[in-house]
Amino acid sequence: MDLNWIAISLSETGWIVATFFMGLLTYKIGLPPMLGFLAVGFIFKAFGLESTHELREIADLGVTLMLFTIGLKLNLKSLLRVQIWGVASAHMLITIIIYGGLFFALSFSGISAFADIENIWSALLIAFALSFSSTVFAVKVLEGKNEMGALYAQIAIGILIVQDIFAVLFLTASTGKIPSIWALGLLGLPMLRPILYKLMDQVEHGELLVLYSLLLAVGGAALFELVGMKADLGALIFGVLMGQHHKAAEVSKTLYNFKDLFLVGFFVNIGLSGSPSMENLLIAAALSVLMFAKVILFFWLSLKTHLRARTAFLTSISLANYSEFGLIVGAIGVSNGWMSNDWLITIAIALAMTFVIASPLNSMAHKLYARYSVYLRGCQTEKCLSDELPVDVSGASILVFGMGRIGTGVYEDINLHYPDKVLGIDFDTGVFNEHKDDSRNVVYADVMDKDFWNNINLNSINMVFLNLPDFDKNLFTVNQLKEKNFNGHIAAIAMYDDEITQLKNAGAEEVYNFYSEAGIGFAEHVRYRLLVQEQQDNDSGEKNGEKKDATKE
Repeated sequence: MDLNWIAISLSETGWIVATFFMGLLTYKIGLPPMLGFLAVGFIFKAFGLESTHELREIADLGVTLMLFTIGLKLNLKSLLRVQIWGVASAHMLITIIIYGGLFFALSFSGISAFADIENIWSALLIAFALSFSSTVFAVKVLEGKNEMGALYAQIAIGILIVQDIFAVLFLTASTGKIPSIWALGLLGLPMLRPILYKLMDQVEHGELLVLYSLLLAVGGAALFELVGMKADLGALIFGVLMGQHHKAAEVSKTLYNFKDLFLVGFFVNIGLSGSPSMENLLIAAALSVLMFAKVILFFWLSLKTHLRARTAFLTSISLANYSEFGLIVGAIGVSNGWMSNDWLITIAIALAMTFVIASPLNSMAHKLYARYSVYLRGCQTEKCLSDELPVDVSGASILVFGMGRIGTGVYEDINLHYPDKVLGIDFDTGVFNEHKDDSRNVVYADVMDKDFWNNINLNSINMVFLNLPDFDKNLFTVNQLKEKNFNGHIAAIAMYDDEITQLKNAGAEEVYNFYSEAGIGFAEHVRYRLLVQEQQDNDSGEKNGEKKDATKE
């Protein structure tokens, strides 16, 4: 990988300034900044500017880091669920057949854009490019909502990973390159895991951890590229190798800002892929509408695998777009003469349009489900997965929402005083499984799930602790408790004074500032330890005095 892009000249400052202000503008109107970055690319292209080598390298590094961080969180066993590999495979096959047949039929319609489709294979290639959903978009949206650990998010990411595997297989086959015989040596990578883990333990924290994490991501990509494999697949595999290390979460957080920074280049680069004509815009708009057929198909297939309507709906909304991999597939098709460059531009515009559509859809996903839940639930099967069953809180009198580090501390302390009366609730499947392994009394549930609140019985509950990962979820939970006429005590955490005011106004009796309470708790802990030590010293002194008196007597 060429790293000369690091030497960015002062002439690149204009790109950074324009990208920042356009990203800020889209953010202020309630859309993700990534749409502003796309717009910058289209605007620059309209003024005749072209993508640079440096920008493409930045974009590639952003995707590499993103796939590495996905690998850190990926449970390979989860890909074996029929809700993931079955839905991903069936959806791609059906989409290719339906889209491909439609495009080929339109090639006889006289519409100039479709006249470039000379045979069924060209039509199927365009359909294949449009069958993917965006991994970059989904990860950014799910991270922004703090819902990466939710069941629907895990299923959506799993489907995207399976799609990415199909893309890698296509790219490998279409380039006509046969992997080197040395690629067989990659099968021995799991044997390197102890060495990689040992090095991770040695670097501890700080800048060495950042450097080592970058080395793993970029080095893994370079290694795969060296033996004729797709570089991005190498980053993903190395992320999976390191996923079981106890520092995996810290590594992911360490690379978070780096990944976001370099992905800016990715979105700008997409916008620079071509200058659109009116015909390109019209066809892209039609494809954006056709995207909803993909969403409906995802929803239907997910229901057939016995997911609840809510999980199927949220999963489908997360995949409601076209993908950057479609552009990569399209670029391969153009370079090999399988499709025209006009179609590549059309796919890029359709991608941007579906990002614009999917952004508010994902922001309102929970509200949309709550509004139409009666109709959507009518579509689900009677049989549901074990982790989709209604939550039973009977037998508990205290609920702890959010079982992260703070929630776990609350659970442990309360459970000492009221054993077998505390129930933890978390929507992160990984966190839930860890607590089950540690024999804690926890259930899997999402407080944003309207079905959860419709089914829960709070008659036996007299105390609720809210330790959820963001303020909006805490506030939503307080409102739901009040709607259920909950008369018990509600305690919550917040990070800012205005959040404390809002939570109290909503009905929380006790709200604690996370930062100030952490300091108070730390001081009380030290004070308690000093008092214990002082008491022990006093007791020891009294005993020594008694021994001396006894000796004198």
